[in-house]
Amino acid sequence: MDLQKDEYIIVEVIPTHSDSEKGIIAQISALKLKGIKLKERFDYRVTNKYIENEDIKNIISYDKDMFTYVNNPVFIKEKFKQWAKNYPLLLIEESYTKDYLKDLNNKKELVYPYLQLDYSLDIFERIMKKYSLKPSNHLVDLIYEAIIYEGNNKS
Repeated sequence: MDLQKDEYIIVEVIPTHSDSEKGIIAQISALKLKGIKLKERFDYRVTNKYIENEDIKNIISYDKDMFTYVNNPVFIKEKFKQWAKNYPLLLIEESYTKDYLKDLNNKKELVYPYLQLDYSLDIFERIMKKYSLKPSNHLVDLIYEAIIYEGNNKS
């Protein structure tokens, strides 16, 4: 896939448990792109009453006015499925994200090979260092900035 020309979605899923059989999707943040042009954002969260884990509540407590909140955990995935259509999905985490989105038929792959990086636990620190980026709560935005940088610096 050519990230400078093709249409695709960068997606981050924050679940309440690493096992999709034991948890729900607490938040999905995604950017729909055509090349490096942002077409649309998707920022949904489930209301806190569905989240038992206080750590997860704290993790998703930022930028509350930027998200659409739903009262049904299933609705986030249904809404995302409609929004994502058949766009390829670039994931920022592979194991549980693929599991939570397994009923979507979209092509799914990690974004990091496109940035010439291997996935690791410190991947966002490495991305911020490599591209001189400031920290952000919105990991999809950091990936988007890195993709823009890659496109602007291709020879």
